[in-house]
Amino acid sequence: MRAELSNRKRLAASGFTLIEVLVALVVVGLGMLAVIQTVSQTANNTSYIREKTIAHWIAMNQLTKVRLEPNAPAIDKSSDEVEMAGRDWRWTMEVKQTPVESIRRIEVSVRPSEAPEKSSLAYVTGFYGTAVAPPGVTQISWRGSQQQGGGQPGERRRDSETEPPPQQPQPEPGEPVNPEPDQPGGEDPSS
Repeated sequence: MRAELSNRKRLAASGFTLIEVLVALVVVGLGMLAVIQTVSQTANNTSYIREKTIAHWIAMNQLTKVRLEPNAPAIDKSSDEVEMAGRDWRWTMEVKQTPVESIRRIEVSVRPSEAPEKSSLAYVTGFYGTAVAPPGVTQISWRGSQQQGGGQPGERRRDSETEPPPQQPQPEPGEPVNPEPDQPGGEDPSS
């Protein structure tokens, strides 16, 4: 009888009670809830960033279309729908006059087509004007008429201010390179 009583005490001491099991389950449940919420929030953030990126691309595409036109856009507000990435989007563009007569400000906002009208996922601002120089032009007229050195707007000036400095001749392969002296007076510091 004594041996049987001692075995029962050992078995009772070596196992878990019901309360300990319940506490362990509550702790594991709370941990899993936190993990599930974190994964859900990350998925939502990823979806939002994807939509915001697509909306920004649409806005930049619209701005680029306007900038590539040969004529300045009319000062007006316009809107249209476009489909991209399997979804319908609505862009709204407003062209405004700037203090510089030859430049116009272009504001483009984009939202999902089902979103409220005042909402916006992307907003881009750009400019269009004759005072914006074409590539390779180093000096322009902000008045939209003649340039300082004469010529037409957008034409490159051909004087010493805008010409690049002459390039030094490059030595042929295998020729020794003689550095220019750094000292005033043209003396070589090594002599």
